[in-house]
Amino acid sequence: MAKAERPPYLRRRLGAKLRRMREASGHTLDSAAYALDKTRSALHRIETGETKANVHLVRTMMDLYDHVDQALIDETRRSLRKPWFSAYGVQDNGGYLAVETEASHVDEFAAQIVPGLLQTDGYIRALVTTRGRTNSDQAALIRLFRQRRLISEERPLTYTAIVDEAALLRQVGGPAVMREQLHHLIELANLPTVNLRVLTLAQGVHDALPGPFCLLSFPDPEDPEYLYVEHVTGTVHNEDEDEVREARMVFAQLQSVALDPAESVALIKRRTGRP
Repeated sequence: MAKAERPPYLRRRLGAKLRRMREASGHTLDSAAYALDKTRSALHRIETGETKANVHLVRTMMDLYDHVDQALIDETRRSLRKPWFSAYGVQDNGGYLAVETEASHVDEFAAQIVPGLLQTDGYIRALVTTRGRTNSDQAALIRLFRQRRLISEERPLTYTAIVDEAALLRQVGGPAVMREQLHHLIELANLPTVNLRVLTLAQGVHDALPGPFCLLSFPDPEDPEYLYVEHVTGTVHNEDEDEVREARMVFAQLQSVALDPAESVALIKRRTGRP
């Protein structure tokens, strides 16, 4: 049986805000659906992001719930637009790209490879080729486009990356590609938006041995933190408060044993033969 497609992130987030607004007004799903001339199931689908909400409906909801919020109208318009990555022929299917686009901060533990936000063009292409994909140009463009937010003045993305030392030793693409990648890491570590830390092999056992993960947070404090995990056959998207909190504790433990940023850059420089 095919897995159900996950509703796009912006629609799910908008729906959650509409639900909270309804609940704050004292309306039940039934009473609101009746007043809005909707079926209960139709309103439920809007609140879960399965169905689009247009600006007219959201304005009507604001009148009914006695709550005016222009930011919510702007968010509704954005949820109806095609995402930036659709121009590259990418179908995210409610996945990571849409979530990262909205995030203001990402914490990532990278276990075996350099994380995507820090990869060079050559490293990206080597990975794509190894995984048997053919469109390396598309993969490189998408990843490089994501990286622009690290230097954006309008909507900067702040980023903390804890990179296992194993990722610095693995020869992805050969010595020349890896040399360029390590030099790139040194340069990015100087950005005010980037906090790069290396977890050395000498640390031995740690809490994230099962694998890499990302934690994303957002400008709106009402938006819950988001846990994203890639595995061999797919991905896990998790907004469960308890599980996100547990992952946050693991990340804090990794930070406590990883090298600090200056020590991390010094280690990478030694790998490149730089003083």
